[in-house]
Amino acid sequence: MNGLTARWTFRQSPAHEGPKQPLINRILSVRGFSNPAEAAAFLSPKLTQLHDPSLIPDLDRAAERIVRAMRDGERIVIYGDYDVDGITATAILFHTIRMIEPNADVRTYVPHRLDEGYGLNSAAIAEIAAAGAKVIVSVDCGITAVEPANEAARLGVDLIITDHHTPPTTMEGLPRAFAVVHPRRPDSAYPFGELSGAGVAYKLAWRLATAATGSSRADEKVRGMLVELLAMAALGTIADIVPLVGENRVLASFGLVRAKHSPLIGLQALVDASGLGGEDIGAMEVGFRLGPRLNAAGRMGHSREAVELFTVADAARCKEIAEHLSKQNEQRRRVESDIFELACELAEKQGMTGTDRRAIVLAHETWHAGVVGIVCSRLVERFHRPAILMQKRDGVCHGSGRSVDGFNLHAGLTHCAEHLEKYGGHSMAAGVHVVEPKLSHFVDAFTEYANAAIAPERLCAGVTIDCEATMSELSLEGVNDLQRLGPFGAGNPRPKVLVRNLRITEFRAMGSMGKHLSIRLRSGDAVSNGGVSEWRAVGWNWGRHASRLAVGKSVDAVISPAISYFGGGPRVEPEIADLAIRA
Repeated sequence: MNGLTARWTFRQSPAHEGPKQPLINRILSVRGFSNPAEAAAFLSPKLTQLHDPSLIPDLDRAAERIVRAMRDGERIVIYGDYDVDGITATAILFHTIRMIEPNADVRTYVPHRLDEGYGLNSAAIAEIAAAGAKVIVSVDCGITAVEPANEAARLGVDLIITDHHTPPTTMEGLPRAFAVVHPRRPDSAYPFGELSGAGVAYKLAWRLATAATGSSRADEKVRGMLVELLAMAALGTIADIVPLVGENRVLASFGLVRAKHSPLIGLQALVDASGLGGEDIGAMEVGFRLGPRLNAAGRMGHSREAVELFTVADAARCKEIAEHLSKQNEQRRRVESDIFELACELAEKQGMTGTDRRAIVLAHETWHAGVVGIVCSRLVERFHRPAILMQKRDGVCHGSGRSVDGFNLHAGLTHCAEHLEKYGGHSMAAGVHVVEPKLSHFVDAFTEYANAAIAPERLCAGVTIDCEATMSELSLEGVNDLQRLGPFGAGNPRPKVLVRNLRITEFRAMGSMGKHLSIRLRSGDAVSNGGVSEWRAVGWNWGRHASRLAVGKSVDAVISPAISYFGGGPRVEPEIADLAIRA
C-alpha cells in the first residue's frame, strides 16, 4: 500500500496479529518480543543484563597489560577516533585508569580528520612511541590497521586494539597487535556483536576495575566512576547509530539518566552550552544537540578540544570549549547547507537521481571533507539511495558515504576495492579515499554494484508500520505507556501505527515559509468508545503536500504517537509519517 509520500510495509501482516492485546504488547510482539519474559526484560532494562566483559576475545589480556603498565609507571596513550563514539570511548578509559591509579601516566591522542584521516596511522604510532609510550590503546578504530600494528611491534610498543567496525573475515586478516578486542572477531562467541566503540571501551573499563582488585568486584570509588561513565557510553552508543537493543539499550537507558546531573564537568558544560541545563536528556537531545557539537570539533577543527573537554579541562576551560563547540556547530551547519545544494544539483545533472543509476558518487574541490558525511545522510533522505561525497585535494578524493536499509555499504566498497586507496566502516556508513585517476572507474563500479543490489521500486521513501491502532487506544495514558519502549533510535525506532478512517477537519501551514502542517483529524468511532475523538497532528516538512489535502476528506494515517507540552499541559499530538486518501 502507498501513501502520499511513501510505500507502506507492516512488520507483520495485519491478518496475523492474533488476538487483540494491549497496544504496547502488539508492538513488542511484531518487533520480536512475543515471549513474555523477553518483553519484560526489554521494558525494564537492568545493568545485570550486561554480559561478562571477559567473553570478548583478548579483553582480559588487554586489561592485564594496562593494569601492569599503570602500576609500573609506563606511559599509556589512548588513541581515539574523532567522532562522538571515539571521543567518549577515550574519556571512558582515561577516567577509569585515573580513578584506579591517580598517578598513572596516561595521555590521549586523536588524529586530525583531514590531515591524518580515520584510524591508526604509522606516522602517529612512531611519534607516540618516540615520546615514550609503552602501551597504545586504540578505541573505536584499528581493526584493519595491519601496517600500524607492524610499526608498533617494530618499535617495541604494545598495541591494544579495541574496535567495533567491520572486522576481517579470517583470523589471519587481523592486525598483529598485542591484543585485538572486538566482539565480532572471527573467533568470537560474544553474545552481542553490536556494541559501539564506547560500548567496547566501557567493557574494557569494567574489566580494568576488577583486574585492579584481583577479584570479581571493583573498588567502591571505581565502581562509582563506572556508573557515571555510563553517560559517556550512552552518548557514544546513540550518536554512532548502533542498534538500541540488547546491551546497547541497557547502556543508553542508564547512561541517559546519569547525563542530566553528571558530576563530569565537561559533560555538564556541554549540556549547558546546548541549552539543555536542567532538562531531561533523551536520545533525541543526544542526536540533535549534544552529538553534533562534539562532532563539529573534528569536522571543523580538531577533536582534541572535545577530548580535552571530557578528560583534563577544569571548569573554566570546559565552559570555554563547550561554547566554542557550539560556534563550530553553527559554522558546520552553514557549510553543510552549501554542499547539499550543490550536491543535489550535480547529482541531478549527472543522472544519479533516476532509476538507471541507483547511487550518488560525487567529488568536488570546494567541499569540506569533514562535513560531507552529514550531507550524504541528507542526500539519502532526499533521493533514497546510497550516497558518497568526497573532497578533491592534491590528487586524492577523500570523503564519506551513507547507505539505505538493505544495502551494505561496506560490502559495496569491498567489491570496488581495486579502485580504492583506503576504506573502512560498516553497512550504513563508511570512509573512503580514491586517487583522482581512478575516480571515474570507482563511480562506474560502485554504481553497477548498487544497480544490481537495489530494485528500482525501492528508490522511494518507505514507512514501516508496527501495527494498526485506534484513536481511543492512543489516549494520554496509552501514549505515555508507549514511552516505556524508548530510548528510540537505530534498531528500535519510535512506534508507527496505522489509524484508519479519520477525517480531516482543518489544516494550516505553520513554521518558516509554511514548511510544516498542522492537521486536525477526527474519528467517529472513538467517540462511541468513550475515548479520544480528535487530534491535532503535526506534519513536519509536509507543507509541500497541502495542495493534495482538503477539509472533509477521509484518510488512513500512519502516525508516531507523541505527547506535546507546548503551550500548556500534556496532550496527545501525533506526528504524521504518511497519509493515504480513502476512496
